[in-house]
Amino acid sequence: MTEATAANQTELNSGDTRKRVWAIVGASSGNLVEWFDFYVYSFCSLYFAHIFFPSGNTTTQLLQTAGIFAAGFLMRPIGGWLFGYIADKHGRKNSMLISVCMMCFGSLVIACLPGYAAIGTWAPALLLLARLLQGLSVGGEYGTSATYMSEVAVEGRKGFYASFQYVTLIGGQLLALLVVVILQHVLSSEELRAWGWRIPFALGAVLAVIALWLRRSLNETSEKSTRALKEAGSLRGLWRHRRAFIMVLGFTAGGSLSFYTFTTYMQKYLVNTAGMSANTASIVMTGALFIYMLIQPFFGALSDRFGRRNSMLCFGLFAAGCTVPVLTALQNVTSPWAAFSLVLLALLIVSFYTSISGILKAEMFPAQVRALGVGLSYAVANALFGGSAEYVALSLKSLGSENLFFWYVSAMGGVAFLVSLMLHRKGEGLKL
Repeated sequence: MTEATAANQTELNSGDTRKRVWAIVGASSGNLVEWFDFYVYSFCSLYFAHIFFPSGNTTTQLLQTAGIFAAGFLMRPIGGWLFGYIADKHGRKNSMLISVCMMCFGSLVIACLPGYAAIGTWAPALLLLARLLQGLSVGGEYGTSATYMSEVAVEGRKGFYASFQYVTLIGGQLLALLVVVILQHVLSSEELRAWGWRIPFALGAVLAVIALWLRRSLNETSEKSTRALKEAGSLRGLWRHRRAFIMVLGFTAGGSLSFYTFTTYMQKYLVNTAGMSANTASIVMTGALFIYMLIQPFFGALSDRFGRRNSMLCFGLFAAGCTVPVLTALQNVTSPWAAFSLVLLALLIVSFYTSISGILKAEMFPAQVRALGVGLSYAVANALFGGSAEYVALSLKSLGSENLFFWYVSAMGGVAFLVSLMLHRKGEGLKL
């Protein structure tokens, strides 16, 4: 190869890398906005629960808001099916554009929604409707963005590239938490409870404009010939890969339950069980989530070297063995630093799953039903296990049996371990 040819090849490779990185940024930007909007509800519920549910004690109000949070997850299977069909039949790009618009509309409705004192029972009813709309959107966002990012990633580094889905997913959660922390320092508790909680929901709608602009420039990754197939995006086509579908249900159940336990529910747990102030709990979770976000590419690259199967086995094994001790220790924690260390330990374990979650699932389905297979299986498992985490935890706490929740999360980690044993040795697909 001549020097000129080598230089041209290097330039082409560099240009190709830039395009792939830009595609990852574009796809993940909407992911960040969607999850920012979705998590704002969880983090702000401490401040607006009394507005939409004025009667009862703090635990009862949080239980009611957690119920609506869980209801949003019930729409995810429908969103996974709808947007999976759109992505497989009409293109990944179109699906991602529609989903981010729908999410932001729901967020804007919540930002402007009057409380119970103004419109009575219409307030919680409309809050539920907005959350259902957001759940529909997020149900479709995960499968489509995971599929898109897996298709633009470089062979041999797919785990590294695909891990950025959870970088932006956690980034959206972290950004939501940071906004809450800033508001806690700028506004008084009374102002936050009166109107300040509306600011993050309005901000989510504004961020969507940037995401829409970035996603409009993306190239389509699916082939026209693939989209034209009769089974593209169809449930009949997905049925041919039902074993992969069931496996994804299995390890997603354990992974999503652990993820939501140590992220969205953990702030409430530190306040409602450990007795920390809301401000201290927010700072602890901000620091833990920030490190959690940064380590995703490392765990993704680890899977490229040692296999997805080994990563999933590590997650299942450690989740089953460490969840009960960690949550029990957090139950009586007094030091913010001790709480931070324990939460971070749990998030390191969850990272074995989250860093490769999207790429592992995408590798188990063919292109014509990939977005549908990833999105629907993920959404069903999340609706049944991830989205119900807060509701189950608070319900058991109200019954005086909070420790049962610890064992429940641990047991689902064991299920993820057993399912992961059926993966190929190199970590992709099924064990034949």
